[in-house]
Amino acid sequence: MTIATLRQLLDAATAGHHAVAGLVVLGWEDALAFAEAADEAGQPIVLQAGPGSRRHTPLAVLGPMFRHLAEQARVPVACHIDHATTLEECRAGIDHGFTSVMIDGSALPLDENIALTRSVVEVAAPAGVSVEGEVGFVGYAGGRASAFTTPADAARFAAETGVDALAISVGNVHLQTETSDGIDLDALGAIEAVTTLPLVLHGGSGIDPAVRRMLSRQHRVKKFNVGTEIRQAFGASVRATLARHPHSFDRLEILRPTIAAQREAALRVIRNLGPG
Repeated sequence: MTIATLRQLLDAATAGHHAVAGLVVLGWEDALAFAEAADEAGQPIVLQAGPGSRRHTPLAVLGPMFRHLAEQARVPVACHIDHATTLEECRAGIDHGFTSVMIDGSALPLDENIALTRSVVEVAAPAGVSVEGEVGFVGYAGGRASAFTTPADAARFAAETGVDALAISVGNVHLQTETSDGIDLDALGAIEAVTTLPLVLHGGSGIDPAVRRMLSRQHRVKKFNVGTEIRQAFGASVRATLARHPHSFDRLEILRPTIAAQREAALRVIRNLGPG
């Protein structure tokens, strides 16, 4: 299947009144599981290389790996850099074959965030690469607290940057291990009233699947980033394997069962967000 850009997937999701899953990849087993799940569901996905993934594995490896899986898949797959914080990181992602980059200037003052994001768009657009930006700040469970996205900032950011997708903070939180009902629908609606871009919610693992489905159909949220939820399936698989085989030391023997475990977890996410 043709490798897709993020904007292509989000436009299709918008037309179909559903959303796509942005799945966080930390290694080969994860990426393979996600590609297999997408094929089984018959729905597109976004393979995402976040900061942890990039610290562990060079972009020169991740880019071709993602593209290989995307080329073998029967559904569209976008290859995405998540939470880059510099123009140089985004440029490197583009050079190594990623079809989408997320520039995260959310820790900067708004003017600086806009300027940084616009500089990435100016590099990415001629290369046919999508850009996701963030305004407001999505916090972390047990870490820095969120700062909600204001409608005025969202409207200005969207108008002045030229991004293809807008990540916002409306009660979603990174790294939550249990779901909550924290999404502020009034805050979301106020942002939707002054923007037209597809919206992205990071911290999708902390949002109840029923709420994710509702938001994808009744609102303009067209991508949910999901990592923790699937990593929990990975961890459970490793613990179960070692419990059954306490003397096992072979990496492949220990990690092979995680592919099926993550495939099933990803499949539930993909189907929940997809049409039907």
